[in-house]
Amino acid sequence: MSVGVFDTDVLYDNPLLRKSELGKSLKRGFTLPSEEFTFGRANQSKDGGAAEAITGWTPLASIPPGKGRKEKKQERDFIALNKACVGVGLITAQEHFQYRATHDVRRQASEEEKNKTKIKRIPATVTFGVPTRPSTPVFDLIEHKYQDRWLQERRKTELAKRERVEEKETAQKGIYETRASSLRKYCPPVDAPPLWHMSRFREVLPHLETFRSIKTKDRSFKHHAYDCTARTGVFGHGIYESAKS
Repeated sequence: MSVGVFDTDVLYDNPLLRKSELGKSLKRGFTLPSEEFTFGRANQSKDGGAAEAITGWTPLASIPPGKGRKEKKQERDFIALNKACVGVGLITAQEHFQYRATHDVRRQASEEEKNKTKIKRIPATVTFGVPTRPSTPVFDLIEHKYQDRWLQERRKTELAKRERVEEKETAQKGIYETRASSLRKYCPPVDAPPLWHMSRFREVLPHLETFRSIKTKDRSFKHHAYDCTARTGVFGHGIYESAKS
């Protein structure tokens, strides 16, 4: 069987068949493509940057109704899944895990989320931008129109308040009090019942009186009844308590 002669192009293209030159090391490199070749991967996605803006705009009117933005897949509704698990009779975590692996319930999108995903078609006659602010009326500033307007509003407010007060006073003037109506409303003061004492101590007077007079004693007891709510202790004789939230 005869051995054919290899072509030199095939020899140099295949590194396994390449022979080392005499006195030189074996070349392991590959030939590079021409200068017109562009390295890298083509960018198919559009990020809305400057390159896309320069190349052109895609009008919304040319987009078919069904070929709009893709709807985002809703998240799983774990509340509904847990409710269904309990309804079936599954309680443990392992049973819940197996039920979720075989069943799927998606959360319903709200109206607000649906409106966000919809493509809003802007009419061609709309004008973008902020409307021009009207110039400041210089003549109104010079003539103090704003000050006069403020004074008029304040004067109207004061007159309305005065009218309300006068109406209230005239309504109260129609009702007057007589002696009979005053006596009918009067409630005579009733003395509080005396404290309970044992029968053998009722007529016994105290041997020591620390108060100078009866008025001072009554005043002291009234002050104690008024001040005991903020003090500690059963009878309110302790120190003042701190504020409670």
